[in-house]
Amino acid sequence: MGHLKVLSARLSNMIAAGEVVQRPSSVVKELMENAVDAGATQVDVVIADSGRTLIQVIDDGTGMSPSDAVLCFERHATSKISTPADLENILTYGFRGEALASIAAVAQVTLRTRRPSDDTATQVVIDGGAQVKTSSVAAPVGSNFAVRNLFYNTPARRKFLKSDAVEFKHILEEFTRVAIPRPETGFSLRHNGKDVLVLRKAKSLKFRIQDIIGRNAVGEVVDLSADTSVVKISGYAGRPDSARRALGNQYFFVGGRYFRSPYLHKAVMKAYEEFIPEGYTPSYFIFLDVDPHSIDVNIHPTKTEIKFEDDNVIFQVLYACVREALGRGSFGASIEFEREGSVEFPYTGKGFEEYKGGFTPSPAFDPSYNPFIDSPAAPVAPAVPTYQSGGLTARTQDYGKLFQHAPSEQDALVVQGKYIVTRSASGLMIVNVRRAWERILYERALRALSDGEHVSQTALFPVEVEVGVQERVLLQSNLSLLSGLGFDIKVPDSGNVTVSGVPEGYSCEPGRVERMIGDLLLILSDSGTALEEVMRQKTASKFAMLGSVNAQAPDSPAAAHHLMDTLFACDNAEFTSNGRRIVSVLSLDDIDKQFN
Repeated sequence: MGHLKVLSARLSNMIAAGEVVQRPSSVVKELMENAVDAGATQVDVVIADSGRTLIQVIDDGTGMSPSDAVLCFERHATSKISTPADLENILTYGFRGEALASIAAVAQVTLRTRRPSDDTATQVVIDGGAQVKTSSVAAPVGSNFAVRNLFYNTPARRKFLKSDAVEFKHILEEFTRVAIPRPETGFSLRHNGKDVLVLRKAKSLKFRIQDIIGRNAVGEVVDLSADTSVVKISGYAGRPDSARRALGNQYFFVGGRYFRSPYLHKAVMKAYEEFIPEGYTPSYFIFLDVDPHSIDVNIHPTKTEIKFEDDNVIFQVLYACVREALGRGSFGASIEFEREGSVEFPYTGKGFEEYKGGFTPSPAFDPSYNPFIDSPAAPVAPAVPTYQSGGLTARTQDYGKLFQHAPSEQDALVVQGKYIVTRSASGLMIVNVRRAWERILYERALRALSDGEHVSQTALFPVEVEVGVQERVLLQSNLSLLSGLGFDIKVPDSGNVTVSGVPEGYSCEPGRVERMIGDLLLILSDSGTALEEVMRQKTASKFAMLGSVNAQAPDSPAAAHHLMDTLFACDNAEFTSNGRRIVSVLSLDDIDKQFN
């Protein structure tokens, strides 16, 4: 007797579900795409427990007949294709008929659907791929899919789901990808009883992007337009000065379908060469219109990857289109103001010209001074302080010995806000201000992440920062972490976030707070899975680098002296967490060599 056998339809559907239904967001994507294909003008998504217990998608589309309502859960049941030639003319989202069969195989599904011509709706109940019952019920025109207890019969799959925050982040991403290219359709997303995003029908694509990403995103883009015999390109690309240090808000669409393309992403990045610093990425919303015969959308189970027949030509057209748009905007190479060694410009507020007035320095003099009377004796220097430096190397284990006497406020010279120079026993000691703050904030963040110890400073005036819905959800899910680090951030269910306090050492200046929020989002979006201690150190290091960029440079010898005291109280005052030197000593011999 042979060993081979044909799998049952139920078991084969459960195996196929591994390709199509990877996590709750996969279900949201498939059901939303089906709703759009059904001609819906309104699509409502209801989520509970980040999709673990409920994913419900309700639309006002065409609905299904009683027979189709049952047949749609069979594998490869589709109305999109009938002959091999139809595969070359796919203009809709789904077409292979695998999604509903795969979802029903790993969940408990209830479908209610009605066509405009029907008096009653059809209800179909599926439990783990097996049909339970079919009945007639009252329901509005359209379809209502309720998917409950996802992966209840495949516990191995369920336990590999991430935290609720991570899973909902993926749901929000898929929701956004379907909603952006359909401004004529209304969408809503509700999670655990709260409205996360309500998108009414928009007047244009730009208004839809604005509703999702925020007004700032739309105000920082240039229009794209190109029309060739191979491809028509439209959409928007971000201004160079709005580029960020990580991926975010990069979207390609073809025929209303979102897709990923590292190859075409390179075309966009090539167009931005000499406009943005290395390591920065612009936002873009790019729509391609090509002949359906020139696309193969069936190269990936989730159809997020597409093969173009003329991909080399499209690469060149896209590059030229973006480059021309940037040139039309007359953008020069932008300056990375946060990078060490960059050109520094004075910061002035909007009302500077109105309030600056005239200023003439007046000479300081002492009317009682008599040059013929000897000066009083110089004061006796106090004892040399001892600086704790448990983490320093052997050759500089006691920074107190570097000084001839106790360093006073007058000893500390601040050079362009970047360095502190003071006397030492062997010459001059130079402290890198930004790296000093990085070390200080790193150790503070480590303590805060370990035992909740933190020091906050309250902003004189709270700062409102506009963020998109994805960013707002990310901040909401990490409020306890941010609070533990010393951030006082209020995140409402809708609207702007309010920053009322920041960790000590961070700047409360509105412009810097806005940049800080952007950088916080980049840090929080990195969902690492390293060991807890390694992850804690990695997170502390990122927050320290963020704080050092936003920290105020010492504006007086007294402030510089205080910064040095704080630095030398750290466990390691010589190197940052990633091994960069903070302090350098220039000996008298080194100085003498400059004059030989």
